[in-house]
Amino acid sequence: MEIIKQFKALSDPTRLRLLFILEHFELNVNEIVSVVNMVQSGVSRHLKILLEAGLLVSRKDGSFIYYATNKNGDNRKLVALICRQLKNDPGLQEDIARTKQCIVLRKNRSRRFFKAAAPRWDRLKRKVLGDFNPNAVFEPHLRDASIIADLGCGTGEMLATLLGRDEKRLIGVDVSPEMLEQARLRLPESRNLELRIGELEHLPMCEQEVDAALMSMVLYHVSEPERAIREVYRVLSPGGLFLLVDFLKHNQEQIKNIIGGVWLGFTRQQISGWLDRTGFNLKHIESYPVEKKLTLTFYLAQK
Repeated sequence: MEIIKQFKALSDPTRLRLLFILEHFELNVNEIVSVVNMVQSGVSRHLKILLEAGLLVSRKDGSFIYYATNKNGDNRKLVALICRQLKNDPGLQEDIARTKQCIVLRKNRSRRFFKAAAPRWDRLKRKVLGDFNPNAVFEPHLRDASIIADLGCGTGEMLATLLGRDEKRLIGVDVSPEMLEQARLRLPESRNLELRIGELEHLPMCEQEVDAALMSMVLYHVSEPERAIREVYRVLSPGGLFLLVDFLKHNQEQIKNIIGGVWLGFTRQQISGWLDRTGFNLKHIESYPVEKKLTLTFYLAQK
């Protein structure tokens, strides 16, 4: 019986510890080892038992395998119940604090990449996009929007395209000071444009501040994509549009040497699932082949 396997998996304190951590963060084995201070073989054994019980899911991304709790299916209520019972345990809260430090290390790697890449980012993008212009995919859907946020605006290429059209108010957000400086050099002074520094997982924006938000080749740089999508939902007004373009999942680790990134793209099911769990209504999906045998996928969702 499946339930017996699940209860056996939950009968070990270490596995409860892992389940609680992975309810909050998706981690690879090396990161988990650093958090719980156990040998890798022991961690892997416990992960295998939780996986076989259907309490965890895993995904391969390049040379790493990442683990998280199962957010779908019949086991979801059991996982949520267990984690609610554990939430006040002091030792587990210490684990969460250490896990947050792992996430900070990931983000710092991304920031170092953009600090070096910012002056040549437009050229680097062209190496993988060729002549394809993702901004042209966005534009037809933004005609009726009056306040637009470009999240992960980079060097301001999309903002430059929109600036001056129908008195639209534009907000650009990026975590990299160096990328924002490139955007300031590119963009003219305008009372309708504001650039803000901040993380996509913690947007420096008010609730329901905009009626359209876009992310162009940004999500694959974000350590916690679903959290970023929840933030988009928060800042969009009811009926607002979310326009997302990102890479379809691939196995070309070397692409990170050109355009960086935490993820090697995403499956349609991954992004569709995140959008659905957040509350978005997915309206349209379309894919476009680009250079290096890569594919960009466009998602149009509505709050």
